[in-house]
Amino acid sequence: MGKKGRVLVAMSGGVDSSVTAVLLDERGYDVVGLTMKTWDYSTSGGRDDKEVGCCSIESMNDARVVATKHGFPHFVVDLREEFGDWVIERFTNEYLSGRTPNPCVLCNTHIKWDALLQRADDLDCEYIATGHYANVRYDEDLERYVLSRGKDLNKDQSYALWGLPQEHLARSLFPLGAYEKPEIREMAAEFGLDNVADKPDSYEICFIPDNDYPRFLKDRVDGLEEEVSGGKFVLSDGTVVGEHDGYPFYTIGQRRGLDLALGERVYVTDIDPETNTITVGPREELMEQTLTAHEINLVKYPELDEEQPAWGTIRYNDDGAGCLAWQPDDDTLKVAFSEPRRAITPGQSLVLYEDDDVLGGGWIQEVGSETLETSDQVADAHA
Repeated sequence: MGKKGRVLVAMSGGVDSSVTAVLLDERGYDVVGLTMKTWDYSTSGGRDDKEVGCCSIESMNDARVVATKHGFPHFVVDLREEFGDWVIERFTNEYLSGRTPNPCVLCNTHIKWDALLQRADDLDCEYIATGHYANVRYDEDLERYVLSRGKDLNKDQSYALWGLPQEHLARSLFPLGAYEKPEIREMAAEFGLDNVADKPDSYEICFIPDNDYPRFLKDRVDGLEEEVSGGKFVLSDGTVVGEHDGYPFYTIGQRRGLDLALGERVYVTDIDPETNTITVGPREELMEQTLTAHEINLVKYPELDEEQPAWGTIRYNDDGAGCLAWQPDDDTLKVAFSEPRRAITPGQSLVLYEDDDVLGGGWIQEVGSETLETSDQVADAHA
């Protein structure tokens, strides 16, 4: 066993996870590589050419080539059933409920880490590691593991990891958190990882390779297109201004593809699945100031005893804004931003930061627009 312990590395076949594995091997860890097959094209569809992406045979072979070249074992594990039950089912159900899901957070929280830790135990691995751009440390004063942003803020993935509980963070390694992406590609070349060094990053949802989620929903739910067609576009006062293809095929903040000639740009501002109604309006009607999140996970502190100044993000790659957050009960976060934010979307993740540290997060459920007396206090806290 390596002097620093045995670590199970999630290897997708991409440059980030490949460098993660080799970097840990170079640092004296006893590395075991693991590639997870979470879905396949026969159930997801959307492409007629060869499979690409993290679950393709090509990617699995790329991961195996890296492991073989550097002398550590590599395994493939089939997680399609668990992934389908947790991620794809919830993804589908969220759209059918009029919300916009965030499958990467679900996958990290309920699939990748649970699966990795189970296999780590089977393989006598003390740690697990991934190629995420994030950092984790143990704070002795707090007696807690703290998740924080990666050095490369353009690649930072702490937003997608807010759901990890303390017992998972305790065994997690994120070696890429200390680097920027160009440095990782340079390392890949130095390590001789010619098969992955120049691989492009993947940005689409992994199980929808054509990035056409309406097509995916139509394929997955029999009769959906016929059931939801003929819905109404309405203004905030209830005036009907057109028909749409069905509420599951739209998201809050959407402007393109509405095909409405109203003399001004309009956006989706509300989705009502019960009436199959899409409310549209000008940009200012997208602006909201408060939200409620449930299914929360607090990271840096075990609870928020009182109003906590924070930096709140409401979607991946959101620059965030100053806010006050408080915890009215064990599974609820309330957040008030200093100024209205654009398109706060139910189904997305709220993630709260204290400087670069993740305070915690939750799933956005409700949105409000009232002006708050605390606005000046929030602004002062983040001046």
